[in-house]
Amino acid sequence: MLIAAQLANTDNISHHNGAASKKRVLEELSQMLAANTKVTTAEKIFHALLDRERLGSTGLGKGVAIPHARVPNITHTIAAMMTLEHPVDFEATDDQPIDIAFALLVPEESGDHHLQHLARLATLFRDADACQKIRGCQNAEEIFELLVSIDD
Repeated sequence: MLIAAQLANTDNISHHNGAASKKRVLEELSQMLAANTKVTTAEKIFHALLDRERLGSTGLGKGVAIPHARVPNITHTIAAMMTLEHPVDFEATDDQPIDIAFALLVPEESGDHHLQHLARLATLFRDADACQKIRGCQNAEEIFELLVSIDD
């Protein structure tokens, strides 16, 4: 249960979020991620995600982005996910706006272990059927249950 285990619960999923810009998406995800750790703040997470975006967009294409960053002091991978009410420009590789964002924070000293997480997420979100099912979910609980079923 790689993906579902990273999310842990539906509090880490925002369904039909009203964020209207890339910056706002990253801010909202940072708030959600910060709620899962006592060792860093939403502001530090936001800056870590923003710094990573400056290296190149984490927009995969087909309406999906996987913002991610290494963060000092966290001890395990944490994640948050949102679907957007209206797609936003994320400077994705295909120049299409995104409506699904899955954020991942990994410990700073995790080595390349996080690449396995990213590869698994990229595989999931390149699956048009899976993305369509996510987009069709009515609430965070349905999204979580779908991700659990995909992980099985």
